[in-house]
Amino acid sequence: MKLRKTLCVAAIATLAATAAHSQEKPQLAFVVNAASDFWKLAEAGVNAAQAELPGYELQFRYPAQGTAALQNALMDDLVAAGTDAIMISSVDPKTSTDAFNRVAAQVPLFTTDSDAPESDRIAYLGSSNTLAGNQAGEIAIKALPDGGTCMGFVGFLGADNAKERIAGFRETVKDKGIELVDVRGDDVDFAKARSNVDDVLAANPEIDCMVGFYSYNPPKIYEALQAAGKLREITVIAFDEDPITLGAIREGSFAGTVVQDPYQWGYQGMHLMADFLEGDKSGIPADGLIIVPTKIIDAENVDPFEQQLKERIKG
Repeated sequence: MKLRKTLCVAAIATLAATAAHSQEKPQLAFVVNAASDFWKLAEAGVNAAQAELPGYELQFRYPAQGTAALQNALMDDLVAAGTDAIMISSVDPKTSTDAFNRVAAQVPLFTTDSDAPESDRIAYLGSSNTLAGNQAGEIAIKALPDGGTCMGFVGFLGADNAKERIAGFRETVKDKGIELVDVRGDDVDFAKARSNVDDVLAANPEIDCMVGFYSYNPPKIYEALQAAGKLREITVIAFDEDPITLGAIREGSFAGTVVQDPYQWGYQGMHLMADFLEGDKSGIPADGLIIVPTKIIDAENVDPFEQQLKERIKG
C-alpha cells in the first residue's frame, strides 16, 4: 500500500511538472485580419515552424469578425493570457495605431500582409503590395493591348495593402490606355463582394476589365460573370491563389493572378519572433521591412504552382 501511495504521489508530481513546463514555453501568436481560405497557407507555415520550435507554443488566431475593434480586443486578450510576441495583419492601420502601440509597449509586435508603419511595431514581414500591384498592371497590359476600362473590387478600402496594390496597378497601366475607374469595397462581406460585381455588370456596360484585389474577390467575380454569361467577355486580373481563381486561369477565363507567399509569412514569422525573444535581431533590417517576393501566375505555370500549394498544405 505504501508503495502504491508513493507511485501515485510521484505520478501527480510528474504531471504537475509537465504542466508547469508547458506553461513556461514562450507563446507566439499569428493574428489574421478575417476568416478566409487565403490564410490556410500561412497556418501551414506556422505548423511547419512549430515542428522546428519545440520550445515554443505557436498559435494561429482569427478575430471573431474582420473589424479593427475585434482584432485589437483579440490582441489584448493574447497579451493578458501571457503571449510573448505577436505578428498581425492589420485590418485598419490608421485607426489602430494607439491599440498597436499599447500592445507593442508590452510585447514585441510584428506585422504581416497589411503593415502599420506609423505604429511601434518592430518589423513588417510580407509582400511589397506596391510591387504586387505593378505585377497586376503587367498582366492587364499584356491582356489588353488595345486598352480597357477596369473596375476594382477589394475588402478594406482603408487598409494599406489595398491602397498600395491599387496605386501600384494604376502606376503601371498609366499611359497604356487602361484606366481603373473605381474600386468597390466590401469589408470582407462575401455577399456584398458578389453583389458589388452584379451591380457593376448592370450599371456599367462600358467595363471590360475587372481586378479582384483580395483573395476572395476573383471567385466572386467568376460567379457573377458565369451567371451573367460573360466569362471571357470581360478580362479579369486576380490576386492570390484561390482554387476557383487557378481553375479560371487554367480554362482561360482569367488573364492571370499575382500570388503572395503566406506560407513563408507564417514560417519565417514564427522563426523571426523566436529569434527576437532569444536576443537575435540580425534578421531585422534597418528599415524594418522584410519583403517576401510575389509572382505572376498564368496559363503557362498554373499547374506546377498548384501542385506546390497542395504539397505545402499537406505538410
